[in-house]
Amino acid sequence: MKTVHTFHISHGLLRRFPLLLLLLGAVLMTACSESDNDVDEYADWQNRNQEWFTNLYNATRQKVASGDASWKIIKVYSRNDDVVGSPDDYIIVHVLNEGTGSGCPLVSDTVRVHYRGRLIPTVSYAEGKVFDQSFSGDYNLLMMTPVKLGVSNVVDGFATALINMHIGDRWEVYIPQKLAYGSSSSSGSVPAYSNLIFDLTLAAYYHPGQPVPDWKAGDAFWEPEE
Repeated sequence: MKTVHTFHISHGLLRRFPLLLLLLGAVLMTACSESDNDVDEYADWQNRNQEWFTNLYNATRQKVASGDASWKIIKVYSRNDDVVGSPDDYIIVHVLNEGTGSGCPLVSDTVRVHYRGRLIPTVSYAEGKVFDQSFSGDYNLLMMTPVKLGVSNVVDGFATALINMHIGDRWEVYIPQKLAYGSSSSSGSVPAYSNLIFDLTLAAYYHPGQPVPDWKAGDAFWEPEE
């Protein structure tokens, strides 16, 4: 960001040299304009997000093809056809930890999860601005309490990740804007056309009709008997 210098000029000097005031105003307006442009986080946001996700998708395809099992490309659950489609029909997953659970949630289930959601990196936020989270500070399961969510109540990309996770899985999930909020914004914290990035851990899931117990930090992961 450019530094804007402050000038102190006496009233007498301004009366004697009115042109100086006009020139000073022009300099300050130019400096402020340039400064504002330097921190325009969301300029050309739709195209930037589209290009960013397409590049990530192509890079992930290469990793998967090379046998790197820590990366996954998963088609959105609402499309069960065999058509390949475009990159924004998929979420991308980087597996940070593999859980030991055997089953996966259904779209009709309720889950308990830990999550932190970010936007793509910008000038001011090298790691992406955090727009929502279920925990604060460092990731520490002993200090974190998972929140309760209905799988059918979240955006398609988030739901797609959940129904492919096992208890104890911790994934970094990349969701294209089409499978997030699309052309809409969310509560003022997520601009329209935003890709979403989640650090997501599945702690428990419950089928319809099963009670969802209270949870306190440090409780063990839990999955229902099938």
